[in-house]
Amino acid sequence: MEKQHTLGMIADFSNARGASGFEDEVLEVARRYGAPYASFTEDSLRNLYFHRTENTGGKPVVMLEGHSDEVGFMVHYIHPNGTIHFVPLGGWVASNVPAHRVLVRNEAGDYIPGIIASRPPHFMSAAERGQTVEIPQMVIDVGASSAEEVRRDFRIRVGAPVVPDASFSYDGAHDLMVGKAFDCRLGCAAIVSALGEIAGQELPVDVVGAMSSQEEVGTRGALVSANTVKPQAAIVFEGCPADDTFLEPMAVQTRIKSGPYLRHIDARMITNPRFQRMALELAEQLGIPCQEGVRTGGSTNGAPIHLSNRGVPCIVMGLPVRYIHTHYGIASYADYERAVRLAVELIRRLDADVVSGF
Repeated sequence: MEKQHTLGMIADFSNARGASGFEDEVLEVARRYGAPYASFTEDSLRNLYFHRTENTGGKPVVMLEGHSDEVGFMVHYIHPNGTIHFVPLGGWVASNVPAHRVLVRNEAGDYIPGIIASRPPHFMSAAERGQTVEIPQMVIDVGASSAEEVRRDFRIRVGAPVVPDASFSYDGAHDLMVGKAFDCRLGCAAIVSALGEIAGQELPVDVVGAMSSQEEVGTRGALVSANTVKPQAAIVFEGCPADDTFLEPMAVQTRIKSGPYLRHIDARMITNPRFQRMALELAEQLGIPCQEGVRTGGSTNGAPIHLSNRGVPCIVMGLPVRYIHTHYGIASYADYERAVRLAVELIRRLDADVVSGF
């Protein structure tokens, strides 16, 4: 895995604009980087499937999955003064939203810069200053002065998708990636990297990548992708929330620069314990730093996948990211490399007997 090429791919995935339901740019990046290793199909939800060139059929199918969407917003209506009311797409915390730049897609497909605004403190009462501003009290300001101007000159319509305006960067001296949408564009890139690492190799399993849409609004795309691929086992890549900057040391389970994170449970899935144990033992055997933990909330596309068909053994390969579901996340390239390596080594050891033992 050549580092500069991979960083360029991660940057393109991160910078691609793809709010839930509007993931077209992400799929363009996926096709460009995945073309040497796979052919592609899509479905009506814009789930993208990578069919590994070496697949022969008649073998257990292992699904590599990551979701293509990012948390964003949608235009709800336009105020007479030209500001734009919006609704969230995905799980935002109100305090993280205001005073940030966003991009609003207009009817021509162009992205218009705007600022998420709320009432300035100069026009607040003392009581109002002490209250949390909620998302319904915020607007997007693109610089227009009337609703007519927004529609006529900016060509922005009700239902337009909105994404954070943030660009990827990499600090090589400290091995830190900073950018938007690491949940789950790091996972999208990991699918391509893993396919590249096993390219040309004959395996006892067929491998199908699935880039599922609309995870942030209820794991919707994976409901379809799981029943399309019909895997016998699945590895779900996910940008998972790092907890190393706000919990007591004994409670921290997801540190950046400490390897991929394999969760035993979340709100919607108990991880297959036999597949999980294989992954953890293999990481230890190969000297791949790896973390494990228990989540009391949240969920991933592992939830619909593991309940699909007649049940699918599934693990979640988490890539630790500080401050997901905000404009900027912080992650380590070393963690990305380790996650891809562990996934690839698992794939090389899977066969019909192993999978049936799960």
